[in-house]
Amino acid sequence: MPDLAPRIELAPYDLEAALELERELGVSHVLSQILVRRGFQALDDVRELLAPSIRHEPLAFAGMEAAVALVGRHLAAGARIVVHGDYDVDGVCATAVLVRALRSLGAEPGWYLPSRDDDGYGLSAATVERLARRGTDLLITVDCGITAVDEVAAARAAGIDVVVTDHHAPRPDGRLPDCELVHPALGGYPEPDLCGTAVAHKLAEALGAASAEEDIELVALATVADLMPLHGENRRLVREGLAQLAGTARVGLRALLEVSRCDPSGLDAGSLSFRLAPRINAAGRLRRADAALELLLTGDPRRAGEIAIELDALSAERRAIEQRIGWEAEAIVEAMGDRYAYVLAGEGWHGGVIGIVASRIVERHHRPAILIALDGGDPAGPAHGSGRSIPGFDLLAALDAAGGHLLRYGGHRAAAGLSVLPGEIDAVRDAIERHAERVLTPDLLEAVEPVDAVVSGPELTLALAEELQALEPCGNGNPAVNLLVTGARFGGVRTIGEGKHARFTVSSGGTRASAVAFGCDGRVPGAAGEVLDASFRLERNAWNGTVEPRLVLRHASVCAPAPIAVLGEPDDYLTGVASELQRTLGPEGGCGGHVADTAGPLGGVPPAGGAGGDEQRLLLDRRGESPLAVLADASSASGDSVLAVCADVPRRLAGLRERAGGFSLVSHAGLADAPELLAGFAHVVVLDPPAGAGADALIRRGHGYTHLVWGDAELRFAQQMHEQEYGLRASLVALYRSLRERQRVTGEELEHLLRGDGPHARSARLAGRLVRVFAELELVSLDWDLPALALAGAQPTRLERSAAYRVYNSVYEDGQRFLSRATPRPSV
Repeated sequence: MPDLAPRIELAPYDLEAALELERELGVSHVLSQILVRRGFQALDDVRELLAPSIRHEPLAFAGMEAAVALVGRHLAAGARIVVHGDYDVDGVCATAVLVRALRSLGAEPGWYLPSRDDDGYGLSAATVERLARRGTDLLITVDCGITAVDEVAAARAAGIDVVVTDHHAPRPDGRLPDCELVHPALGGYPEPDLCGTAVAHKLAEALGAASAEEDIELVALATVADLMPLHGENRRLVREGLAQLAGTARVGLRALLEVSRCDPSGLDAGSLSFRLAPRINAAGRLRRADAALELLLTGDPRRAGEIAIELDALSAERRAIEQRIGWEAEAIVEAMGDRYAYVLAGEGWHGGVIGIVASRIVERHHRPAILIALDGGDPAGPAHGSGRSIPGFDLLAALDAAGGHLLRYGGHRAAAGLSVLPGEIDAVRDAIERHAERVLTPDLLEAVEPVDAVVSGPELTLALAEELQALEPCGNGNPAVNLLVTGARFGGVRTIGEGKHARFTVSSGGTRASAVAFGCDGRVPGAAGEVLDASFRLERNAWNGTVEPRLVLRHASVCAPAPIAVLGEPDDYLTGVASELQRTLGPEGGCGGHVADTAGPLGGVPPAGGAGGDEQRLLLDRRGESPLAVLADASSASGDSVLAVCADVPRRLAGLRERAGGFSLVSHAGLADAPELLAGFAHVVVLDPPAGAGADALIRRGHGYTHLVWGDAELRFAQQMHEQEYGLRASLVALYRSLRERQRVTGEELEHLLRGDGPHARSARLAGRLVRVFAELELVSLDWDLPALALAGAQPTRLERSAAYRVYNSVYEDGQRFLSRATPRPSV
């Protein structure tokens, strides 16, 4: 788990828009939350997200027509064509796409993949000289070349025609190579965020290569591996590429799927990012990338198997090197203390791995990080570095600020590479730290874990996991869904993966779900039984022939909710008793206030303009969901405009205040006493069912939403509370016995007598009812000025002699019948 615990952020969302999506598309409330929070409200936009279809014509590139004409002339002349790529996944896949395209058009192209150690990034002058000596007529760069102004000029001076296809940022001075350019951001293409392989794919399409459609699986692999935003045309390319990869005829990819233990039927963007891409990258990081390119081009299954095994071994070697460098880099960070950005250098660091370690530093410390590998064999020679950024910080702009001290640099906002002389590293560090200090605001320096939706335990099903797959592919620009489970408890923790990971259960909303935490050394938060707010990814996990939902822990923190505002409860206990005594009782079977549910549809409570008059709230039946999740969801949809309604405030407050907050809480009785309270709340969340038609009508009145949330436990609680409040016989007997022992009580002793203690402590309203019945039966005398309560001389008598008792008993029986018809879950 990262050292820097992020703040879990649940952004507000438009509930009305989410409900509209649910109705129109038939999706779950969880998915509709996600869509609206991510800015998808228009139905056409949502349909495109869920079923991507955007396709732009290759000739939409401003330079495509000229590039096709130039390549066509060389194809017709049988010229020697060389494709120059790069040593990462995008460069290797782009090279494979264009080599296959040229082969399908009758050419026998050569290719050149630079060595990270010998050539560095991109097209070099030495490479141009080498290609010229080999008699190259046409050089096509893929995934590089846009900054190679001098190198392209040298190539053209040597008689080599050049086509540059790239997607990286041009030089800071704006100069571009003097040749045919195919670049999505510079050529007016409608999708400026294509990766290098996608640009090569578009050139292959424009050339009319038969292989272009077959190579879309390589486009998908490179788009995900190069962290391109997964929106617009990229979504279609990756979605179609994943489908094609599941049944690929390419023997190299089949061998790679096998060694990486990928199930073709369950491929997603994560499979590309964490299984396939690291093995292809390993070749260029530790050796040369030619082996990875051969894997993608070969048609020999035996050779493909050999290369795949070699790449798998290199990937394991890379992980070991990464771990060692990571430890050393963390030691330097600890010694440096907190900085706005980290520029770290070390001898013996492998240049092919430092970018990955930089990512780990960023994840752990939430600061931009650049790692520089020093060459111990040549202390004066150039050192090479790789950097990664945090959201909101342009790493390429930071390198521009230090550009006077660098030999070369390039990349984009999130990731970049550089070359620097060792003597300039301190100056580079100072320049980048000063730039970061100017640019990074406090909010950018705070790690934030955004969540997409609030869910309850009963919703964490296989059906939801499969529904969320409609959002694939997930990655940059369309992150994997993050779900918030509030008020959860973890249990049954056991280590897996040689102690590196943990498996455990998550209890929420009366259900348990299986979960796993990766990279946590077998430990998860909440070991002491704390109540947690936790964010998870929900996966469809297939294992040994079974498919089940699985939660993957992202972050968890002990609940620290905002306060709960209590409404409708008396500030003073005895004042509350007096208020109940003063309540007007009507004829037998009816009374004023909240008691008279038998008196009419609104229980004798006159319509209140403040409560919305006859206007009805939209009723959302969410019974069976976690009340905590519904409260959090309603709060995120409306800010603090949430009123929770329960059967008994003190008892509910005790269970809620450590697990939820930021809303107001009132009892059904308190709301009946002050129905004008409803006017201040957009959302009414009914935790416990009402015990009568009047209370039921009241919670629906006004403008906004009423969420019905109760389950079996809440229904039983409401029945118990109703029996305690209106089934008075047992309470009357207990109070009479206590009073008979004392004969007369006053002041604080009176409050203690009436309130009682323990689990059967009486509310002020209940105490007032008991005293009223005793007074009508002339069993007690009450002096409210003192105040004092004394036992009268009358002997015990039948309770039914009291009109108040008969009214209360009638309400009790009506409420029991009403609650017996209440159901804990929506009817199917």
